[in-house]
Amino acid sequence: MELRPGYKQTEVAVIPEEWGVEALGNIFDFSGGHSASWDQLTTAGYCYLHYGDIHGSTKTFIDVQADYLDIPKLNIPLERVNQGSILADGDVVFVDASEDDEGTSRHIVVVNDTAIPYISGLHTIVAKSKTQALDNGYKRYCFQSHDIKRQFLFYAVGTKVSGINKTNIKKIFIPVPPLPEQRAIAGALGDVDALLAALERVIAKKRDLKKATMQQLLTGQTRLPGFSGEWEVKRLGEIAFLYQPETISAKQFTESGYPVYGANGVVGFYREFNHDNWQVTVTCRGSTCGTVNRTVDQCWITGNAMVVNCDHREDVDKNFLYYLLLSQDLSICITGTGQPQIVRRPLADFSINFPANKIEQTAIAAVLSDMDDELAALEARLSKTRDLKHGMMQELLTGRTRLI
Repeated sequence: MELRPGYKQTEVAVIPEEWGVEALGNIFDFSGGHSASWDQLTTAGYCYLHYGDIHGSTKTFIDVQADYLDIPKLNIPLERVNQGSILADGDVVFVDASEDDEGTSRHIVVVNDTAIPYISGLHTIVAKSKTQALDNGYKRYCFQSHDIKRQFLFYAVGTKVSGINKTNIKKIFIPVPPLPEQRAIAGALGDVDALLAALERVIAKKRDLKKATMQQLLTGQTRLPGFSGEWEVKRLGEIAFLYQPETISAKQFTESGYPVYGANGVVGFYREFNHDNWQVTVTCRGSTCGTVNRTVDQCWITGNAMVVNCDHREDVDKNFLYYLLLSQDLSICITGTGQPQIVRRPLADFSINFPANKIEQTAIAAVLSDMDDELAALEARLSKTRDLKHGMMQELLTGRTRLI
């Protein structure tokens, strides 16, 4: 394949001619973390980085001072900890174990300008810079390109749990742009990260607002303008027909067709549908027993979900019933000592406060539906922004698109 002018083929990939390539062993000194179990962590002592916190984070950096109160602590004398496990500003911490391929390259960069004692923990590999080859901001992104992740996967060992060790991580090569370009790349991707963080904060606030609104409107504590009067206590079986549909096995699924709803949403597709209109369902088997879902029109619902059908009732708004059940704790309907399950009788006897006026039901459902639509639009924007960042990283971290 003919190279673009100004580019060269390297052991990593095709990159700009003025970029270098270095093995991580030439850039970093590597050491292990201090072994401590989750049970040993408290709210007092020195900050401790548990490998699970790296896997569970959506960020690739942690600001020790800003996040101090949220960081778990280990209460031991600091002199008992190897100096290689004490994290300084700019250190990179990789996980050495993961249950999936994507997790093998998970890492965080430490922001620790004030030198707060911070201990790297079990199943971590600490990378401390021994050169000035990489800008600290650029470290947050430079291990996330496809070319680098492929190398992590190549060197990963294990079956059920895969991971990388200190010997193999040194062999991984990364492109090294000039420092000004590293800073430009980090700045551009940092701007997208800031937008993502802002969207996540807005979504979190909207979810909290929806939760509070549901609590107020679905209990009658707050009434919409124009409505008054007492609500009625109803058994769920009085206002809906409850039943478990016929179950089909996974062997009967087809590559396309109508969605099949099981205990946890769509589980496959089938050539036929057993429900023409969308329905409210309650998971009636397994660990998610009592979860409320809604289907789409023309779908197949399996026996793992109890259908709460009110299509025959002219005095019940189905959207309102969905939101009302969503706000209830249906776990009290679970029976049996082995596999959790919900059968028809306890669910039919479940009591709910219900406005007799269907117009009020519809008005409440409309408010909550509008909030759901707003959340869905924000979440779609968040997803598109994440895709944008992913595309930008592949362009910028390989030099296909240049900022300088």
